[in-house]
Amino acid sequence: MKYLVLLCDGMADYKVPELGNKTPMEASYTPNMDKLAEKGVVGLVKTVADNMKPGSDVANLSVLGYDPNVYYTGRSPLEAGSIGIDMKETDIAFRCNLVTLSDEENYDDKTILDYCAEDISTEEAKVLIDYLEKELGNEEFKLYSGVSYRHCLIWNNGTLDLGVLTPPHDITGKPIKEYLPKSENAKKLYDMMVRSYELLKDHPINLERVKKGLRPANSMWLWGEGKKASLTPFVEKYGLKGSMISAVDLLKGIGKFAGMNVVYVPNATGYLDTNFEGKAKACIKEFENGQDLVYVHIEAPDECGHRYEIENKKKSLEIIDEKVLGPILEALEKYEDYKVLILPDHATPLELKTHTNDPVPFLVYKKSNPAVVGGVFTEDGAKNSGIYIENGPKIMEYFINI
Repeated sequence: MKYLVLLCDGMADYKVPELGNKTPMEASYTPNMDKLAEKGVVGLVKTVADNMKPGSDVANLSVLGYDPNVYYTGRSPLEAGSIGIDMKETDIAFRCNLVTLSDEENYDDKTILDYCAEDISTEEAKVLIDYLEKELGNEEFKLYSGVSYRHCLIWNNGTLDLGVLTPPHDITGKPIKEYLPKSENAKKLYDMMVRSYELLKDHPINLERVKKGLRPANSMWLWGEGKKASLTPFVEKYGLKGSMISAVDLLKGIGKFAGMNVVYVPNATGYLDTNFEGKAKACIKEFENGQDLVYVHIEAPDECGHRYEIENKKKSLEIIDEKVLGPILEALEKYEDYKVLILPDHATPLELKTHTNDPVPFLVYKKSNPAVVGGVFTEDGAKNSGIYIENGPKIMEYFINI
């Protein structure tokens, strides 16, 4: 038996007037998903409990069968693991975004214009992070470069008693004053953020970006704090050898801590320009190499949701269906039996431009036991099915045992 999990990040949505009052799932042309739904099981799953923040960290842990109430220690430790940071038990990790802030003189009066500095390249970002590390790093704080706008700060002997640290994608277009880390314990973090603007605003990389009409990466933004992570190995938990395919450090980190084979796909960006075909080929190869379960994570729908890119979100689902799901299904036919689970980790409604903890639709198909009466793989189709998994981490067990 082969098991495919196709995780379409942020795919679920609300109805959009510009799409004829349909969701992107309803409006998109996805014949492969439709074909599976006709002979599969469609339902809803609550991937993010009401007591948890609706982030991809919590949601993907749930989909993989790891109860966040037991395993979750914060987002950044998972990302730190993916880029090779060996955290100590006393370390606190933070996600460090490179963001674009407006140019008011007082830092507190600025607004977040872009949570990712217009998708700054990894090469440019490394220069900026290395520069900040040189100027701000010390025995207490150390910066590590990651991918594009996503980086990591480690606080040696730090604390989690910091108040609320807000994800920048939740407050794009908003003044930052009420979202700044201003508690006494967070003062050093705040000071670093202020200092980062002073250092980055006139950096040659940013001056060149402005000259090209691009937004500058003129400040760090710290959030996603947490302690060192530890997960029960996936093979020990389910008896299946698993692989993780993703462009995102967070998912690579989850895969690493779960003892899965983490696959690196060239030119996988996490956006609409990602190497969709490369991810499909990598998945097929993992199955051929003897892996039982492959988790293919695709970030593009989520990024489109954050940016209010209506047509692109619809298009991302169509590309996933054609260039990822289609080739994988064709390759899976040579095996005696296989199962497919398709779902988002959470919803990223276009109108909100951020995540919600609404239940999300899922689709399960089994080659050897197609459903007599299938379903419709949309938000309404899942809701109307009457199938609801309230405890998100049970979805993996449901998928394996169905």
